Amino acid sequence: MSQNLTLAGLSGLGRDPRLDFFRGLALVMIFINHVPGNPLEALTNRNFGFSDAAEGFVFMSGMAAGLAYSMTFVNLPLWRAVAKCWGRAWTLYSVHLVISMISLAIMMGAAYWFDAEKMWVSNNVGPWIAAPVQATIGIATLGHQFGYLNILPMYAALLLMTPVMILIAHRSVWLMLALSFLLWIITGETRLNVPAFPNQGGWFFNPFAWQFLFAIGLAAGMCMKSGQRLVPNVAWAKWGSLAILIFVLAWMKFGVVQDFGRSGLSFLRDHGFPFYITNFDKTFLAAPRLLHILALAYFLSTQTWIIRLSASRWVWPIELMGRFGLACFALGTVLSILGQSIKASLIFDPWLFDMGFVFVGLALQMGFVRIKWQLAQKPA
Repeated sequence: MSQNLTLAGLSGLGRDPRLDFFRGLALVMIFINHVPGNPLEALTNRNFGFSDAAEGFVFMSGMAAGLAYSMTFVNLPLWRAVAKCWGRAWTLYSVHLVISMISLAIMMGAAYWFDAEKMWVSNNVGPWIAAPVQATIGIATLGHQFGYLNILPMYAALLLMTPVMILIAHRSVWLMLALSFLLWIITGETRLNVPAFPNQGGWFFNPFAWQFLFAIGLAAGMCMKSGQRLVPNVAWAKWGSLAILIFVLAWMKFGVVQDFGRSGLSFLRDHGFPFYITNFDKTFLAAPRLLHILALAYFLSTQTWIIRLSASRWVWPIELMGRFGLACFALGTVLSILGQSIKASLIFDPWLFDMGFVFVGLALQMGFVRIKWQLAQKPA
């Protein structure tokens, strides 16, 4: 098996199992983190680096878009190619509205029937209680987003940008990435964001900042579509990315390394470097978070054992979660809000409930996507 085939992608042979596996793994960690306080949170990737499952999810969503849509702009009329991207954005918007209403009903039901008073104010519900007319308008216009339900609006906004990104990338991938990087810089310098309503401020996942990570994934996916790599597999880059990952891990686990790192960031801040370079801001996708996810993605992409692991029958349930990512995310989000609402009603130590709920929730998601996979198979 040649290096191009094993490392650049398996597009010629069908789906790349790495993409589905890691997207499924990101969904597992998102679900665990969305039931806060459970012991399994300590095992998710946000405890071992600056980035978390959200960065991985957005990067892989960009890759999936590059694989799915790049050739439509070559093989189809422009309006049909654009309609495919924007049609997917409409689907994401529709799913977001549905799960927002279901989640709101769950939280209000827990507060109204089971005295879970915490749910009156949790997850950005307070503004809806205080001003239901304005907040309902905000929900429909995406200006008001409940906590743990704010990634799909950003993803939909990125898909609206995707046609322009692909058209530029067909002329020059690096020009597209340069323009995307410039927008990331402008966004940080001007605090550009989509405004919230009726709250002050903007979106938690700022699409003008996160588009840079999505664009890198998009470029990688477009290269994979043609059996190439966006960044060559060279020894110095591989070991450099590993060194970054080890340093960040030490930063997370050892106080002396963290003190050293923070003093370095303070030095940069004192010498005029902007906040999106010198802190860990998630809304504006600060540079340390971005550097970490890119180092992780590059290093994993150079490891041939990752292909064997991703294609193993032992991880097939996780791979299916990634294959049916939107349906799995929607179900997982509703289940996580249900878990939070039940926990808010408990009067005893919820440790056993946490563990049981997480495992049952993941089993339900895996069973759900298994059913979807069976329904998707063509009859013999």
